[in-house]
Amino acid sequence: MSKQEVVICHDLEENLRHAVSSQSYDKVFILTDEHTRTYCLPIIEKYPFLAHAEQICIGVEDIHKNLETLAYVWNQLSSKGGTRHSLLINLGGGMVTDLGGFAAATFKRGIDMINIPTTLLAMVDASVGGKTGINFNGLKNEIGAFAPANYVLIDCEFLKTLDHPNILSGYAEMLKHGLISNVEHWSELLNFNLEHVDYKHLQKLVDTSIQVKEKVVEQDPFEKGIRKALNFGHTIGHAFESFALETEHPVLHGYAVAWGMVCELYYSHLRVGFPKDKLRQTIQFIKEHYGKLDFSCKDYDRLYEFMKHDKKNASLGNVNFTLLGEIGDVHINQTATQDEIYDMFDFYSETMG
Repeated sequence: MSKQEVVICHDLEENLRHAVSSQSYDKVFILTDEHTRTYCLPIIEKYPFLAHAEQICIGVEDIHKNLETLAYVWNQLSSKGGTRHSLLINLGGGMVTDLGGFAAATFKRGIDMINIPTTLLAMVDASVGGKTGINFNGLKNEIGAFAPANYVLIDCEFLKTLDHPNILSGYAEMLKHGLISNVEHWSELLNFNLEHVDYKHLQKLVDTSIQVKEKVVEQDPFEKGIRKALNFGHTIGHAFESFALETEHPVLHGYAVAWGMVCELYYSHLRVGFPKDKLRQTIQFIKEHYGKLDFSCKDYDRLYEFMKHDKKNASLGNVNFTLLGEIGDVHINQTATQDEIYDMFDFYSETMG
């Protein structure tokens, strides 16, 4: 998999002009959702080099990350004259970069793309690392491909258009990056003031967070080994997310990951000795900022069913985890029995209140 170029922008117009002019494109397309068309597109559509760009707009949020929306984007690319020498700019959050990335990877067997993530979650997670895809049959990111964007342009100015829950959602992935990297970054993240956001300071934290992810992806682009470190919190987190969607109380991805980390840090403590003091500090931070997901012991079986169908499992029915022996001490390919998983759910319910 080719390496994408991640640019921390200080002049978005100049950075984007350089990216667009790096190849000779016959047509440029800009993909937005209904929100980013309103709040973010006006920032870039006035740039002279995008004067003739074709615009494609899709619905907002994860319910539109499906085959029907993907087919619509393919159709728009085709009907508006897209060729193998066209460029797709994905301007939006993780849903836009995931779906737009998969559309670009598959249209005409693959066209170039540039990601301009507009949410914190997309900046530190979805737009970096080359994973693209859509949800299918009620399962998150069930269909997709590894297809890195040519450029990822990070500009935290876009975050000023973001509501607080979406800041928190992205921040959960940053906290995960802190946990799998080093104590200094983890500690800095726990002490950042999320109630009164300093965007200049946040951009530095975002830069560090992206570097953590890039370093992991570079070692293992196709998730055969150490890239599984990035799945920490996601085994149970994705089950929480799917459960919330099924019960018609959808939650933001980062919230589900934060709750998943509560369970998986507890299991890390039991299995590989993650320190109790750091367990308490991290869980307290999550409890203060993310609230909790409501479920009862009657829902354990359904949550377990979601986990059994996770893509990360080596075989059906064998649930795979990434655990931490310490901050930065990653143990991949760990498994848990059904009883151990239900014990994690018990711990979550008791601890989160």
